[in-house]
This record gives sequence, C-alpha cells and structure tokens, in this order.
Amino acid sequence: MPTEEEQMPMDFKGVWAAMEEAQRLGLTKSIGISNFSTKKTQHMLSFATIPPAVNQVEMSPFWQQKKLRDFCKANGIVVTAFSPLGAIGTSWGANHVLESKVLNEIAEAHGKSVAQICIRWVYQVGATLAVKSYNKERLKQNVQVFDWELTEDDLEKINQIPQRKLMTREEELVTATGPYKSLDDLWDGEF
Repeated sequence: MPTEEEQMPMDFKGVWAAMEEAQRLGLTKSIGISNFSTKKTQHMLSFATIPPAVNQVEMSPFWQQKKLRDFCKANGIVVTAFSPLGAIGTSWGANHVLESKVLNEIAEAHGKSVAQICIRWVYQVGATLAVKSYNKERLKQNVQVFDWELTEDDLEKINQIPQRKLMTREEELVTATGPYKSLDDLWDGEF
C-alpha cells in the first residue's frame, strides 16, 4: 500500500483517455474498470467516449453488490466477481463464505459443494466470475454448475445473508491528507 505521502487523487479522465487510445490503436479488444462503486462508474460514464466493458469487483453471497450490479446491467457493463468463495489463503481472505451455515444447507440439499453454490449464484444473478484454482478436481467442479439451478427459496435465503466486505487492508488508503478521508469516501457509501 502507498504511504500517506505517496497517495494522490486518481486522474480518472487522463487514465481512461489513455485506455481508450490503446483500444483505438488495436492494442486491446476491450477496456474495463475494477473496484469501481456505482458513483465512480457513473462518473466514468459522464466523460468516457468508450464505456468500460467490465467492472471487476469483490462479489460473493456475503457481498452481493446488488445496487452496482443493477447499475452496470442498465449501462451495458459486465460485472465480474472476484473472491466469490472468500479468498481463503490470501492476506485479505476469510472462511466465512465456505463455512456459512446457509450456504452449507443449500449445498447439501442440492448435493453440491459450497463453492458450486457460490459460483452458480454469481452466474444466476447475471455476473461473470474469476475463479482461481490449480486443483484439477476443483476446476472440474467449477464448471459443473450449468445443468441445475438454485431455487427461488435458495436465492431468498442467500439474499438474507448479512452483507460485509472481504477486503481488509482498505483502511490503509484512508488518511487525513490523501484523497480518501474515510471508508465512506473510498466506497462512496456503498460498503
């Protein structure tokens, strides 16, 4: 993380203009954003001549991002979920997704793993996802989510899970002199 002295406001317009130029030059097929709140995405759309194709964000049954998903869908932006299983094994990860009583009950009822329930949930709510595994059996299980569906009751149970962000080091971006004075500033009230 940058030190307080190294933090400065992001030049969204300048960076996005350079990304648009890279796409115009054929250096990339699509351009996108990551960790943008609804407010930041709306701001981006106010000056973008090429809208972002995707917004990659933390998303799981424990951090569902419904407002952001709805906004992105209305504006033709694909949402890609990262850490849909809780990012166990990372410095910011936690076990609460895979150990969820609700998710375990749903998994048992379907004869699936909790990971499959989470992946199916992401797919079923209209997002894409970035999964990370090097285990052949888990990779195989990750794609075995297209021949069944979560029920409306399952989705309602998942909707009732108390929401909490996974990322834990974000407070290091909050400083008295930096661009973000509080977590509310950083996440535009969407955390």
